[in-house]
Amino acid sequence: MFPTTVVGSWPRSNEVLHGLRDKKAGRIDENEFNKIADKAVIDCLRLQEEAGLDIVSDGELRRDNFISFVADKLENVKMLTVAELLDYVEDKASFEEILGTLDVPAFSLSNPAAVGKIDRKTSIALDDCRFLRRHTDRPIKAALPGPYLLTRSMWVEGLSQESYPTKEALADDIVRVLREELIDLIQAGVEFVQFDEPVLTELVFTNKNANRTFMCGALTAKADREEELEFATTLINRVMEGMRGKGTRIGIHICRGNWSTQEDVLLRGPYSPLMPYLSRMNADQFILEYATPRAGELKDISILDGKELGLGVVNPRTEGLESIDSIVERGKEAAKLLSPEKIFLNPDCGFGTFAQRPMNTPETAANKLKVMVQAAEILRQQL
Repeated sequence: MFPTTVVGSWPRSNEVLHGLRDKKAGRIDENEFNKIADKAVIDCLRLQEEAGLDIVSDGELRRDNFISFVADKLENVKMLTVAELLDYVEDKASFEEILGTLDVPAFSLSNPAAVGKIDRKTSIALDDCRFLRRHTDRPIKAALPGPYLLTRSMWVEGLSQESYPTKEALADDIVRVLREELIDLIQAGVEFVQFDEPVLTELVFTNKNANRTFMCGALTAKADREEELEFATTLINRVMEGMRGKGTRIGIHICRGNWSTQEDVLLRGPYSPLMPYLSRMNADQFILEYATPRAGELKDISILDGKELGLGVVNPRTEGLESIDSIVERGKEAAKLLSPEKIFLNPDCGFGTFAQRPMNTPETAANKLKVMVQAAEILRQQL
């Protein structure tokens, strides 16, 4: 009961940050960068093992962020800063309003855009998992951007239309690419694959442009909310079709933004508007944020009966440690709604979603994981 894991990302060391910059500038090649990243991944792995985690990740340390890294993995995908995207936005005033709500500079975050027919140039996560497997005997979690997130972020009017007249046309190739990668991960024995779909919350928790979540994906949701949620549900189920039950757990992570330590600029609201759609998604687990009051009431998870819950119990954006007792009580509360065997414990989100803007220090992140593991041990004893 109550297996412990991470959502994915980990704060990058200065060496990795310099390596990412040098690789982007062409001062070092991929092999030279990987020598730097290999050591950092092993250090990150050891911290997770020492904390006692049941399922580990590579910290996404080779990625500049949770989505734009695909520009290096896919053919005909160009990396653009959010500021550069403004040139291609039809409603510039609205997009500038979106940028104005974010407390990050628009030039510092990047977004992948499809500029031709996409295909896998190399594996998206498989090679990273193979490296991690050589250094641990614990189950591995790999994170991938979800199909709805990729479709919304990569289809940019003025750049993508020649190859993909509509975002729906691009979605067909995104589904194909993700299925190819998922098959490879399953065949390699990766125990847990997590698809990140953060912009689902942007559909239900925002009012017009106020507090739009992710710069990426804020451009192409022109249909009404229900139509977009149906579209997202269909894409996710197309990726998952025939993939479950093959020894790999498949999860969907849905957060409320992880770009700032200022809670008041992040999205707030219950998951209840999403639950009817989540209940129709063909996944094993839903990884949801419940470590802050912004999440609403836990009772909303009862509709997920039969599915697993990745219960967010520590906030990656705060310096203070959660108490063991508070995590235990949260776990007990969830166990009244779902079977304890279906509840996993994890942080709300990653500790280092954006390379240049980590949410916390590695030391604090490791300490939060230790508290979470201790709480899980108590829950197993008491339940």
